Amino acid sequence: MNSFYSQHAGCVVRWHDLPGQGDPVVFIHGLGCASSYEYPRVVCDPRFGSRRAILIDLPGSGYSDKPECYRYRTSDQAQVVVELLNHLHIEAFWLYGHSMGGSIAIETAALTQNRILGLIVSEPNFHAGGGMFSRAIAAQDEHSFITRGFSALLSAETSPWAGCLQSNAPHAVWRGATALVEGIQPDWSEHFLALSCPVTLLFGEHSLPDAEAEEMQQLGVTVMIIPDAGHSMSWENPSALAQALSACVSGG
Repeated sequence: MNSFYSQHAGCVVRWHDLPGQGDPVVFIHGLGCASSYEYPRVVCDPRFGSRRAILIDLPGSGYSDKPECYRYRTSDQAQVVVELLNHLHIEAFWLYGHSMGGSIAIETAALTQNRILGLIVSEPNFHAGGGMFSRAIAAQDEHSFITRGFSALLSAETSPWAGCLQSNAPHAVWRGATALVEGIQPDWSEHFLALSCPVTLLFGEHSLPDAEAEEMQQLGVTVMIIPDAGHSMSWENPSALAQALSACVSGG
């Protein structure tokens, strides 16, 4: 695992740089997750195509540091991703983000339009208001979530999400969830639709029907469906996700 010091976050950020062919695919994980946990099965799948992959653990998550005096907003996390791209001297890349990571990826893409080759997002937050988990977390105050809510969330979770959730700092989870509920202006959907690079939206089959997926499709956005999966497609059907990402990067 590699590391660098993020001036923006004021901490050490860690990532995997997995060797492969072509311009790298950069992976950004969602709320309470970690790319080091989420994506090894995806990028090692033969359907991914032996491409170079960069798996970032954002500040507050996984193997990266978890500073207490950092805001953990999507805009801040996007700045950290840009810092890493600059640190690695990457001039051309593909970007994938899931859920909150999709929102962060949209902001990252807007900051790097001169070098991003394409953006793929799976079930991102397009608007303020958050999702089921982020709303429940943000409904508590930060102190209550840190002292009681986080442990209760972990105890109640029976899916593989529990494995990476416990690697996250409670204050980072709360602040990230609150940022999703509050949103940004203009919102993520407006930034997404304004991008000049190719964009693709992924949805799990079990997450449908979904009004945002239908709206984006009507607006001309390419929407791909991951079969036999819902929101947590990286562990529900990693091989199908690998194939979809490869198709996006290959142009079809």
